[in-house]
Amino acid sequence: MKNTYKIEVDCANCANLMENTARKVNGVASAVVNFMAQKMTVEFEDGADPKTVIRDVLKACKKVEPDCEIEF
Repeated sequence: MKNTYKIEVDCANCANLMENTARKVNGVASAVVNFMAQKMTVEFEDGADPKTVIRDVLKACKKVEPDCEIEF
């Protein structure tokens, strides 16, 4: 399953760091952050609960960019 989320990220470098961080979260098969569009596309592993995984992604991303937001 793949979902796209609206995000708030301040710079392209932070977006790249968030993308790399999101890819390491359990339940994420792939993640792509588009800084210009302010969107994150996450593909979830089979059997993963998207709501739980995206909350974990947000927690991980806040370690990189404390003021980032993901609308889900």
